[in-house]
Amino acid sequence: MTRSFDIAVIGATGSVGEALVQVLEERDFPVANLHLLASGESAGRSLVFKGKNLRVRTLDGFDFSTARLVFFAATEAVTREYAEQARAAGCAVIDLTAALPSEQAPRLVPEVNPEILQTLSAPYRVTSPSASAIAVAVVLAAIAGQVEIQRLTVTACLAVSSRGRDGVAELARQSAELLNARPLEPRLFDQQIAFNLLAQVDTPDNQGHGLLEKRLVGELKELLNAPQLKVSVTCIQAPVFFGDSLCLSLQTAAPVDLSAICATLRTSATLEYVEQGEYPTAVSDAVGQDVVYVGRVRGGLDDLAELNMWITSDNVRKGAALNAVQIAELLIKHYL
Repeated sequence: MTRSFDIAVIGATGSVGEALVQVLEERDFPVANLHLLASGESAGRSLVFKGKNLRVRTLDGFDFSTARLVFFAATEAVTREYAEQARAAGCAVIDLTAALPSEQAPRLVPEVNPEILQTLSAPYRVTSPSASAIAVAVVLAAIAGQVEIQRLTVTACLAVSSRGRDGVAELARQSAELLNARPLEPRLFDQQIAFNLLAQVDTPDNQGHGLLEKRLVGELKELLNAPQLKVSVTCIQAPVFFGDSLCLSLQTAAPVDLSAICATLRTSATLEYVEQGEYPTAVSDAVGQDVVYVGRVRGGLDDLAELNMWITSDNVRKGAALNAVQIAELLIKHYL
């Protein structure tokens, strides 16, 4: 008889939380009882799960002993406040907010470093990394046996949904204002985002590096088990609702066999390779899909040890909800 598990989703009314509920149903995750939790202002709403309307309850006062596995998909502050309560109650924790340090909850992408679970003990705590780190790591893991990377440069064009529902609403509002020739005052972003590109996605430090840029550098080194790898990241806010797009440039230790790289990408089960002459986009290809799309794979113009490519993926589905559920599937199969 198949075991089932009591699950809690914290932040259930956010875009990632709702996607988590959807993916749990689509993948027929063995849920016994699903606890949907959110802040006080969102409590009382209902979400549909397997044909039933489940009411969202307030997180305050929730008894974590009634759950076996908890997804934290609200804010970093919420995770820091409640993660220890969940651990003390014996719950496995999957953190989608990056609030917990790597020493407590290592970063995990099932297609990249599933073996990390073997180093942990119950109650398990792991982190589902940022959407951009997941997309890049999945691609690089696919070609890991063919190239020795000496330097990685990432330019990440992030959808406004990286800022949650507020980001989506702000882009929609600004677009409507501009299309109706009304004056525009930016609210969520520091400058106009509609029909524009912003050179940073959060407040930079004294050296000019944003928090997400530094987070991405650390996540990629951890996921690839390459602490000495030289990584450079630039994050750009793009006027796109859903779907991140990234330019990767790899400096390798030896000349790149481009045909072999393309053959590997073409046969990967976790990627969708787009042949030369075409290229994938977030809106036309990635949104709503469970794979990372790769295109424009090419060598350097004057450096045989350079590899460049373009990748795109759904930042909410593939880059958050699906990865977290895949982690949960590993846990219930081998460890819970």
